[in-house]
Amino acid sequence: MLDRLLALEFFGIKLGLENITRLCDALGNPERSFTAVHVAGTNGKGSVTALVHQALVCAGFRAARYTSPHLNDIRERFVIGTEPVAVEAFEDACAHVLDTADRLVARGALHAPPTFFEATTAIAFELFRRAGVEVAVIEVGLGGRFDATNVLLPVVGAITSIGFDHEKYLGHTLEAIAFEKAGIIKGGMTVVTGALPEDAARVMRQAARDRGATLLPAEGDALVEATADAGVTHLHVRTPAAEYGPVALSLRGDHQVGNALIAIRLLEALAEHGVAVGRPAIEEALAVTRWPARLEMIRWPDGSRALLVDAAHNVEGARALARYLARWYPERPPLVLGLMRDKDVDAE
Repeated sequence: MLDRLLALEFFGIKLGLENITRLCDALGNPERSFTAVHVAGTNGKGSVTALVHQALVCAGFRAARYTSPHLNDIRERFVIGTEPVAVEAFEDACAHVLDTADRLVARGALHAPPTFFEATTAIAFELFRRAGVEVAVIEVGLGGRFDATNVLLPVVGAITSIGFDHEKYLGHTLEAIAFEKAGIIKGGMTVVTGALPEDAARVMRQAARDRGATLLPAEGDALVEATADAGVTHLHVRTPAAEYGPVALSLRGDHQVGNALIAIRLLEALAEHGVAVGRPAIEEALAVTRWPARLEMIRWPDGSRALLVDAAHNVEGARALARYLARWYPERPPLVLGLMRDKDVDAE
């Protein structure tokens, strides 16, 4: 079954909502079976997704998350509660979605098979419906406007950051990239934004006005105090709704302060839409959330060595990694680096 799904990678990236809309319709619209939280952004969207999902779990909700890519096992993309979905559940949902897609292609309702990401997105929705998920936190794959996840009708969402990445698909200016990511904004939503460049923020404000959404800059009326010790950040946040901390963030790096604030404001906005996550659950999530390969410290059992792993995949991510290393490891430990050829390796 996995080979059958992976074969769809042959079709590459194809942005657009026609295929995923028809596929979800044929499945009975599983994406409407849960309350959705939609998270977009150039950097930080995975961390925010993980934090919000963990807080929902800590608060006792039957919560799920859908993220990409995976590191070791495709089931990492589909987490319900604290664990990836079971193998049998994944294979059953995968077979159902792919069989449905094949029937649609055979009768001409789909002009081409779904892409790999379209298929995994539909599989996520189907898995979450079958499991009786109450709230799902869904990470955008690429961009927003034409991303397969944008068939959702979320009550709240976030745009964590705007920077240069995937310019081939999203454009070569911050305004163009912001326009694509603003595509997730829908009427009635509350959309939390991180610290955005003004050119991008202007696009977001216009999109929110045009669509009747509420835009909430995370830093706008919040007081944030952050200190760091031995690479661990201690955070204290006060918003108009509540006060959090001080708490030691489980996710490393100064940039995670901004992500934590976005997650807090997103959860507060979610409470206004009927899904209340209290302060204790939010603080617990800040302290325990794991997000592998994001400044992840792996220590040898005997304490003799440590390995820091990070999946910085664009210029801003690389800069965040460089700042962390310069601050906490000025002795310049050995660095092993791997890059894809489509990345901007010459940027400073």
